[in-house]
Amino acid sequence: MKDNLAAGITHTHTFRVPLEKTVPRLYPESALFREMPEVFATGYLVGFIEWACMEALQPFLDEGERSVGTMINVSHSAATPPGMEVTAQVRLVEVNGKRTLWEVEVHDEKDLISKGSHERFTINLEQFKERLKKKEQG
Repeated sequence: MKDNLAAGITHTHTFRVPLEKTVPRLYPESALFREMPEVFATGYLVGFIEWACMEALQPFLDEGERSVGTMINVSHSAATPPGMEVTAQVRLVEVNGKRTLWEVEVHDEKDLISKGSHERFTINLEQFKERLKKKEQG
């Protein structure tokens, strides 16, 4: 990571929720999911929060580095129908070596829908792939 990464950086990321990101499509193999209302799924909300933090961190990563999510602690307090826009506002609150901690807040066009924190670790992509390959091989 670059030396100028410091607490206080912010980033805003916006996304229009498509039908494909609703609860029934999260696990279509499950009748329990298929029977749920078509609203922005919590699983996709988590991915959206990760996306916003990844974008915020990207300019500070060195060649071959990526970041992986290691902890998520967020609410999902309001339903968002497909077609509505969601906006994540993320703020870096702590840098500790390769670990970053983010404060996150997500709004749709009407409500605050999520608030909490997200932790990420910076990795060397090739080393990570090697460890994963060894794990797959037993």
